[in-house]
Amino acid sequence: MEFVDLFVQNCISIMSQFGIFAGVILILLESILPVLPLSVFITLNLMTYGDILGFLISWITTIIGCTCSFFLFRSIFRDRLYRFITRRNHEELEKWMKAISQIKFTNLVIILAIPFTPAFFINIAAGLSKMCYRKFFFALLIGKLVMVYFWGYVGTSLLESITDVSVLLRIAVLLLIAYLLSRFMEKKLHVK
Repeated sequence: MEFVDLFVQNCISIMSQFGIFAGVILILLESILPVLPLSVFITLNLMTYGDILGFLISWITTIIGCTCSFFLFRSIFRDRLYRFITRRNHEELEKWMKAISQIKFTNLVIILAIPFTPAFFINIAAGLSKMCYRKFFFALLIGKLVMVYFWGYVGTSLLESITDVSVLLRIAVLLLIAYLLSRFMEKKLHVK
């Protein structure tokens, strides 16, 4: 356990020297290389920069990273995918792309809010589909609030937190709030 404590303290020390730039870079790197541990980076941001600033850095940068991934796949690969579908008559793939494009806003928010959902694949699927960016962006704003909260406050002590009913209750309440907020926005902003 001393090794973990020493490692965390060294990371915090290094991140403090570079300012918020270090926290931003870590989260953006994870957006490009999804094998990196987002949960650890978010936890380090909160431990280094405090609850509010660390949370904001993680939340905003996660949204920026997801947006970059969305537009990368939209601008480079989407047209090629649809040409491939029409040339080869891949009805199953076309059916999946249509289903992704038409996913309800509320469902998208919940998918993005669940901490164990592979966000990289959601970004790719949304970018390749014909989903409008506005819908994706508003879903990110709401869903990533819950996800960043989960990883920031539960972080690396996930196993301990799972046995803590109060943490599970807070996560359930946040998911409910995300659901209700997404329903409200769906009606007010006409995002479906």
